[in-house]
Amino acid sequence: MLPEIGRPVPDLLAELAALRENDLPVRGGKVTAYVYDTGRAAIHDGAARAYQEMLEVNCLDPTAFPSIVALERQVVGAVADRLGGGTGIFTSGGTESIMLAVKAARDARPVDGRAQLVVPATAHPAFHKAAHYLGMDIAAVPVGPDLRADVPAMAAAITPRTVLLVASAPSYPHGVLDPVAEIAALARARGVLCHVDACVGGWVLPWLPDVPPFDLSVPGVTSLSCDLHKYGYAPKGASVVLFASEDLRRHAYFASASWPGYTVINAGVQSSRSAGPLGAAWATMMALGDDGYRALATEAKAAADRLVAGVAAIPGLRVLGEPVAPLVAVASDDPALDVFVLADQARARGWFFQPQLAYQGIPANLHFTLTGVSAAGDLLAVLAESAEAARAAGPVPPGLLDGVDLAALTDADFAALLESTTATGMAVVNTILDGLPPETREALLIRFLSALYSGKA
Repeated sequence: MLPEIGRPVPDLLAELAALRENDLPVRGGKVTAYVYDTGRAAIHDGAARAYQEMLEVNCLDPTAFPSIVALERQVVGAVADRLGGGTGIFTSGGTESIMLAVKAARDARPVDGRAQLVVPATAHPAFHKAAHYLGMDIAAVPVGPDLRADVPAMAAAITPRTVLLVASAPSYPHGVLDPVAEIAALARARGVLCHVDACVGGWVLPWLPDVPPFDLSVPGVTSLSCDLHKYGYAPKGASVVLFASEDLRRHAYFASASWPGYTVINAGVQSSRSAGPLGAAWATMMALGDDGYRALATEAKAAADRLVAGVAAIPGLRVLGEPVAPLVAVASDDPALDVFVLADQARARGWFFQPQLAYQGIPANLHFTLTGVSAAGDLLAVLAESAEAARAAGPVPPGLLDGVDLAALTDADFAALLESTTATGMAVVNTILDGLPPETREALLIRFLSALYSGKA
């Protein structure tokens, strides 16, 4: 509730610190998803100061705040220089970048009926979200045994309504690189656009050796997304979407003069938004420079390589695919070793390993996003210890919700059910979800989010 009389700022800051005590740590490398740590305190502190400097600057009107134009030109220009040229837009994250790329494709290639995009099954759900929001259809094509996009299958999925093909560089779940050149060539031959989702890899792959071309330099690639709050190490809220031409970029814009108020022209999905993330991204990029990013990329890939080699020595575990980026997925070949139970065992030891559910024949697994501070030696020791403990504990028994009518539960009932099933960790919830078809999973996840936010503060 809003207090009748305002509270002292030091008290509020102390309460924020107390609220964060149960959050995952954002520094130190024990969280293998969501956060990216350079291990360089001065870089993070500088970004925070730049964020604060630009905090109250409103990106709604670049003519009122010319600083945002100057900063965005530098940030987008640096990304374009590294990723094959083009022109672009600074956005709040990968989902917004993808949303704009999909909108641009829809508006640049009008078709009869609902426009369609064709994606590999490993493409980020942001494409499904974009299709849902933009009134489009999506064809998700199963990937090959190597977990890379199946180009002939994508070709077979193209229809007269297809406006965009998608490739991942790399795919988030497994860190493998789709055959970008082949997908882009297919797009050119069929007269459609091609987007490369390099949200997670775009700012690390350029500094790694022997990575096949994947950016706008590849003939047929017409747009690309690259998150700067991932391996760009900027604070959250920083991404860039590049377009091969000014004309295609303009199709991402939105303008409205159908009202008597101020002029509305938006490059992104949001209207009013803080320039804090832009200032922080600029400061981070300029402070690190090319040599800094090269060193961080080398360190992250070395940590990933150590993890891949170390997993081979842990009975029952294996790496999925052949990751080209510092992203590794680890699955179990031993029915007695449940990866969801393993994740809970690691959490009890102060580490977070991100669970991923089984899908289209790809087994349930644990995802690791690695940086130079991931301390692969400690990670491997915890992984091995947690695997041993998980095997001793045994897998979660199936059928835990048999006979429960989830649709009849109120949010309060559902919250109580969640509390009982998560009392000892998330393995029970993940096991339940893993045994359900995707549509049912989605319905339960919506119920979960509703129940989570329905409680009183």
